[in-house]
Amino acid sequence: MSPPLTALVVDDDAGFRESLEALVRREGFETQSAGSLADARALLADGAPDVILTDLQLPDGDGLELVRGEGGASGAELVVITGNATVDSAVGALREGVLDYLVKPIDRARLRAALANVARTRALKQEVSSLRHELRELGRFGAMVGASKAMAAVYDALARVAPTSATVLINGESGTGKEVTAETIHRLSQRREAPLLPLNCGAVSPNLIESELFGHEKGAFTGAERQRKGYFEQAHGGTLFLDEITEMPIELQVKLLRVLETGIVTRVGGTTPIPVDVRVVAATNRDAKAAVAEGRLREDLFYRLNVFPIALPPLREREGDIDLLAQHFLAELNRAEGTAKSWSRGALARLRAWPWKGNVRELKNVVQRAYILADTEIGPDAVPAPEGEAPPEAGPEASDTATLHVRVGSSIAEVERRLIVATLDSVGGDKKRASEILGISLKTLYNRLNVYEAGGALQRDDEPAG
Repeated sequence: MSPPLTALVVDDDAGFRESLEALVRREGFETQSAGSLADARALLADGAPDVILTDLQLPDGDGLELVRGEGGASGAELVVITGNATVDSAVGALREGVLDYLVKPIDRARLRAALANVARTRALKQEVSSLRHELRELGRFGAMVGASKAMAAVYDALARVAPTSATVLINGESGTGKEVTAETIHRLSQRREAPLLPLNCGAVSPNLIESELFGHEKGAFTGAERQRKGYFEQAHGGTLFLDEITEMPIELQVKLLRVLETGIVTRVGGTTPIPVDVRVVAATNRDAKAAVAEGRLREDLFYRLNVFPIALPPLREREGDIDLLAQHFLAELNRAEGTAKSWSRGALARLRAWPWKGNVRELKNVVQRAYILADTEIGPDAVPAPEGEAPPEAGPEASDTATLHVRVGSSIAEVERRLIVATLDSVGGDKKRASEILGISLKTLYNRLNVYEAGGALQRDDEPAG
């Protein structure tokens, strides 16, 4: 039998604190209470409870301090309770990852719902913790791939926000993985058993997007031959991903804001209000604040969506992730096609040389083309240049300034082997370029390499080059 859940109630109003503690006990929790931050910290020294219910304004500070910093009860869920609710305090609390934000006098039904979510949310956080371990071991976070410092910061943000109900705004260049990020948020939330529906606001006609979002009644407009539920109704209980939110018509942004604030939609041509419970994750490849200044995004909608912002780094800022992603995409193709193709060192070096203006999406496309062009091992010749990029030229170190030290008395064959291997290495495995630098035919180079490989001599030399 599992131990009972525990709760800490923190409020400077003794009467309210006692009544809240009694309500929490009725939900099956063992409780403790405190009237200040100092008293609460003294209780937390013996271990964090499953949930802390705290007033924001305490005599000696902000209730959110209980879960901040190294001395905070970071393992506890947090429910904020306040008699002085403001938009700023609500947004600030949600960014801290609170489970719920309640206003005095307490809505008992909502309190019970929040407490019922404690066990489920803690289970989700345990899953996120295991994903962090997976990241350290394999460079993955759910469906996301990458072990760079830039992506680790993204994973930390996702781990904090995913189990909550906070609205998220994802910003990143095209191809950085905004939809995969939204999928990860959904799969690590309490809504994962319900639908996740994506809608690209820039890909739908302005005349149809309102119907797509909110639905329509039969006869609402020409062609509306039957009633249709919109994305909000279809995603009830789940998550709605609104990609390219800055492309949504400005007049429709007003209606979207109203739905986000009220949780009620009205179909086009209808009058019946329909309650919906949907978490919204929005995304844009534009600077959202610049879009507000340009009049493309309403300022009030921006603040409503930007409760928890996540910035996705471009691939060029993800040091070390190109190899990891290339291996991942190739493994997916091998599984799908029943093959066992692999990367050569030179091919991976060539992938690392490109700027990847199209980010992860462009890399994935190049990997697929390279897979088709190669037989067993993917060499540099099978790696097509990204669109708009010229083939890389060997730097001066490959032909003019790089040097190779050899011992006096070495055989001509050994010097030749070392020169060929060093030159090939200096141009990232590009055999055609190496043959041009060496002044030999490509066929001769392949013959030499076959001989070296058969004799176990195809390797990098340990002697320093200067």
